[in-house]
Amino acid sequence: MSLKEYLEEKLMSDWCFEELEEWDEKISKIAKSYGLDWYPITYEVCDYYEMMGHMSYHGMPSHYNHWSYGKSFERTHQLYNLGQEGLPYELIINSNPSIAYLMRENPLYLQILIMAHCTGHSDFFKNNRSFNQTRPESVVSKMRNAKKRINGYMEDTNIGIEKVESFIDSLHAVRFQTERNGRPRLSKSQIREKYVNLLNNDKKKNKKDRDPRLKNVDIEKKLLEPDRDLLSFLIESGNHLKDWQIDLVNIVRDESLYFIPQIQTKILNEGWASFWHYKILHELDLPQKYHIPFLKSHNQVIRPHVSKVNPYHLGFYLFKKIEKEKGLDECFFVREVHNDVSALRCYLDMESSRDLNLFTYSTKKEYITIDDISDEEGWKKIKNDLIMNVGTNSMPSVYVSDVSDYNELIIRHDHDGRDLELEYAEEVVSQLLRLWPSGIKFFTVIEEESFEI
Repeated sequence: MSLKEYLEEKLMSDWCFEELEEWDEKISKIAKSYGLDWYPITYEVCDYYEMMGHMSYHGMPSHYNHWSYGKSFERTHQLYNLGQEGLPYELIINSNPSIAYLMRENPLYLQILIMAHCTGHSDFFKNNRSFNQTRPESVVSKMRNAKKRINGYMEDTNIGIEKVESFIDSLHAVRFQTERNGRPRLSKSQIREKYVNLLNNDKKKNKKDRDPRLKNVDIEKKLLEPDRDLLSFLIESGNHLKDWQIDLVNIVRDESLYFIPQIQTKILNEGWASFWHYKILHELDLPQKYHIPFLKSHNQVIRPHVSKVNPYHLGFYLFKKIEKEKGLDECFFVREVHNDVSALRCYLDMESSRDLNLFTYSTKKEYITIDDISDEEGWKKIKNDLIMNVGTNSMPSVYVSDVSDYNELIIRHDHDGRDLELEYAEEVVSQLLRLWPSGIKFFTVIEEESFEI
């Protein structure tokens, strides 16, 4: 027996694959009795080192190479070795079949918890409307093909690694400046056709009944409406870009659209998975010796964090509260139609805010001050602040406002009361200039005054 085989045998002495299959069948039986409907799940066993690699590439079995993913891996590896950061119990991707990773080092009770947790995640991926356009049945092959094409560009002597990575750097700087709400985007020709029809119909009306908003519409204008999908704008209007660059924009945009629903439902997704692993494991006939370790692991997952919101904690609390007050059917309704923002608007009240001990604080130069607590006056402010910092709300939003006569992009920041950090904003503008060399004019608000970067 080799050293590797000996270590693997020792690490897996608590369980075997046949046991995992048996427990998975029991989990599935209970989950189906409650009406959960999930994709088939393929479990892959990996060691802690491989798990770090999966984390760095968002769990994708095949993903294009880029230095930023290697940096993420090395950072995680270093912090793990220093004992400053742990690894997640599980990692599952939104695909059909779902792919979930189990760490070889986990004991049996933890593998059972993870499989129940993954069942909840897969059910959420399949049924929440935010994921309707993610095409889980083709995502793995799509990522594999994207990696193959990018490797081809890197190996092309006329392009090379440096040009490819530099261009991807620029795309990553604005990768989430795309349609965040799942609305279909109209092309320039569709928008032009829309305005032609509006103008023609308006001309048929009496002068007093005409729409004043159409009075100054110039149908020959380069941009008839602001474009909030910056990457699609580049694809459609970037005549200066080469074919390989357009392909890279498409790859990064497709990946962003795939991940945005996960960003927008982090609290609900983790809450739903935790809600179901807790419910399922209470109904499983677990050996007595696993009861306390299971509860300890569960409590570790959903414990509140100091200075920031733990999505597992908040999501689990919300689903338990909804079940208690409105029943399990309401939980399934939330799972189907809501994202984090809409769920918090509907279900976070003063009582919840107090139960969760939510508060807002601000950091001064030498000290921290508590700004709001969950009382009758403060809880609404806390709720609004929380909503402003979940999902894509935590990211600045910018859009193409116009294109000048000199072909400069006029980009505006949707200022929501939070000023941009100028150091980062200036770097983003420099990356935008690589994507649109003819010029960028970037407008925002700094300290309540208009500001151009």
